[in-house]
Amino acid sequence: MTISPIATARPPVANPDRLFIGGEWVKASTGAKIDVISAATEEVYLQVAEAQPADMERAIAAARRAFDHGPWPRLSHAERGNWLRKLAAGLTERGGDIAAMWPHEMGILYKAAAAMSAGAGATFNYYADMAETFPFEEPRKAAGEGLFGLVVREPVGVVGAIIPWNAPVSMISWKVAPALLAGCTVVIKASPEAPGAAYVFAEVAEAIGMPAGVVNVVTADREVSELLVRSPLVDKISFTGSTAAGRRIASICGERIARVTLELGGKSAAVILDDYDPELAAAKIAGPACALTGQICSSLTRIVVPRSRHDALVEALAARFKAVRIGNPFDDESEIGPIAVERQRTRIEGLIASGVAEGATLAAGGGRPSHLNRGFYVEPTVFGNVENSMRIAQEEIFGPVLSIIPAEDEADAIAIANDTIYGLNNSVFTHDADRAYAVARQLRSGTVGHNSFRTDFGMGFGGFKQSGIGREGNIEGLYPYLEHKSVILEGVPSHVTG
Repeated sequence: MTISPIATARPPVANPDRLFIGGEWVKASTGAKIDVISAATEEVYLQVAEAQPADMERAIAAARRAFDHGPWPRLSHAERGNWLRKLAAGLTERGGDIAAMWPHEMGILYKAAAAMSAGAGATFNYYADMAETFPFEEPRKAAGEGLFGLVVREPVGVVGAIIPWNAPVSMISWKVAPALLAGCTVVIKASPEAPGAAYVFAEVAEAIGMPAGVVNVVTADREVSELLVRSPLVDKISFTGSTAAGRRIASICGERIARVTLELGGKSAAVILDDYDPELAAAKIAGPACALTGQICSSLTRIVVPRSRHDALVEALAARFKAVRIGNPFDDESEIGPIAVERQRTRIEGLIASGVAEGATLAAGGGRPSHLNRGFYVEPTVFGNVENSMRIAQEEIFGPVLSIIPAEDEADAIAIANDTIYGLNNSVFTHDADRAYAVARQLRSGTVGHNSFRTDFGMGFGGFKQSGIGREGNIEGLYPYLEHKSVILEGVPSHVTG
């Protein structure tokens, strides 16, 4: 066993006892702290200030002031793009610090965290490039003789960005980068389980001298977080998290007609067609299913397979899951780490128990690894003979638990895949690209991959049905931070003619 010394190093943040508001590190209104528990050791890894109602109000007021009276919305898009590039450089430089904290916070393997964090600034560069290419203003034909039409896209205002614990640096980037390019100001509400990346982001913003109040960072629990959603000073909420929490946020935003983007849960299907070998399918599915300890909203957790190949696929996936090396996320030999928090492991164990009780066949895993007596570990688990009506087939588990569901034919497989409240991601496994395309067009999900787990924020990411509202990434991820304004003039303005 080779444990990286980074595992025991001090958390690389300078002001964990403060909040970043109005361009400064400020003391919270009380001495309340949030304990960040290391997923592998069950010990306190970091303590951060817990925002109270007065602190959230202060952060919102700072963002409102920066939008209404500060320079940020009045900068050119090119000027804001330059700031995004500075943020990108700073985040890339701090990628190692983000990687050091991430495994403690939610159990991701350190080697995966290091690889992913190395590109932490890429999204900011991606949107900085749009400063020169996106049509923030474009002429349109206006109805009426002699009239000139112009569509302008202006910032929506103050944004509340609510960040999940499973992939915080990615979600900060895909929310904050387009918001800043649009001209919005932002309150980042970090997850109590995983605030580290938000603290690093705030330190980068401070280091480059971002205008005061453009970026504010607070960590709060649900009750105080709801004040961000309810505030009439906040124009838009961008949330990534559970569908249950998303329903609550959507209802509050609906009461005051606030703009909202929701990236919610999933119960994604791998649809295995009759020309695809079960062993090959197992090889393609098993690795991604263990990534981030299965704590990925778009993970392929329902495996829909022809009945004649069901037993072979169960055997193949069970063999691969039984061979997965479970251990400390900082151990180079580990292939899967712990679950983020104890309550989540308890929920996963409850759902596994329900699968057994409802008659599914437990083919691999199902318990805690016997060689690990500390940490929030759960064995990678495979169920066979699952009926799509079972809880393990319908509820998002958010852990390394797969349900293999037999289908009578291709039409039945598509019906099973679509028989869920979710619609985030699916994949089709076939050697025929035409069949893959035909099935993909019938699957009700925001992404459909081919022969593997696939997502691509560069193409836009989001879900159908109760998997969310709106998209993140690409141009589609910029539109939610903009308001469309139609300007109808009796002449052509000089900046257009000139």
